[in-house]
Amino acid sequence: MDVNNLPESTNVSEVGRGSYAPRGGGIRVGAVGTILAVVVGLFLGVNPLQILGLLSGMGSFSPGTQTSNTSGAVNTKDPNNVFVKRVLGSTEQTWSGIFKQLGRTYQAPQLVLFHGSVDSACGQASASSGPFYCSGDEHVYLDTSFFAELSQRFGASGDFANAYVIAHEVGHHVQNQLGISNQVMQAAQSNPGAMKGENGLSVRQELQADCFAGIWGNTAQEAARLTQKDLQDALRAAQTIGDDTIQKQSRGYVTPESFSHGSSQQRMKWFTIGFKTGDINQCDTFSARNP
Repeated sequence: MDVNNLPESTNVSEVGRGSYAPRGGGIRVGAVGTILAVVVGLFLGVNPLQILGLLSGMGSFSPGTQTSNTSGAVNTKDPNNVFVKRVLGSTEQTWSGIFKQLGRTYQAPQLVLFHGSVDSACGQASASSGPFYCSGDEHVYLDTSFFAELSQRFGASGDFANAYVIAHEVGHHVQNQLGISNQVMQAAQSNPGAMKGENGLSVRQELQADCFAGIWGNTAQEAARLTQKDLQDALRAAQTIGDDTIQKQSRGYVTPESFSHGSSQQRMKWFTIGFKTGDINQCDTFSARNP
């Protein structure tokens, strides 16, 4: 993957180290549940603190408030930061064009690079949370040390695998812009059980974000000079963080009824659909009988 021909986004900022402290009375889940929540949240657009809340029956994580993180210009001497700016700029180009075709105007998200910990409108998170999108402030949060974690711990390396991380989070922002996230939230409020399981709304929402990431890959492939190896790197990342793979690694067995983000096969399938078609209409995971 070559990002030199991709446009740089101006919607990236960098914050200093914030203070990380869990809110409320604490979340009590088993060790396996805690590991699973953190691993799942590492890549899937959800703050693991929110997952822990769901695991413990507490609902979503209590929102926090923005504190005194020092925000400023991005350190462009760090190649990871430049990489992030160019990938985000490319997603802006992709989705601005698609929204224009839909007769809408795309409002790009802000991407916050943080180090160690950060406060957001969705709560406080440490680097172990991995990248996440917060609909409360429409920001994507990313500690670039995650790229090394993705490669060294999960065996998913390569620039396109890292770009997939960013594009997936942006996919959640697209869902927010299109009103899809609100529809899912309303459905969950009416029927909380609809969120769970391998065919649940949570899985369908995550798979659609994967499909949207694939759409970005489709539109960027010429400018980024993507190769077959790049595609394999992204698919490897999708495979690595499937619910079934994570569950098998963490506890030795798989329980599909507890899926919240999709199996490895599902994640690879929907990313591939987006990548091959480049068509947002093909990403309707909510209507699919078996996503």
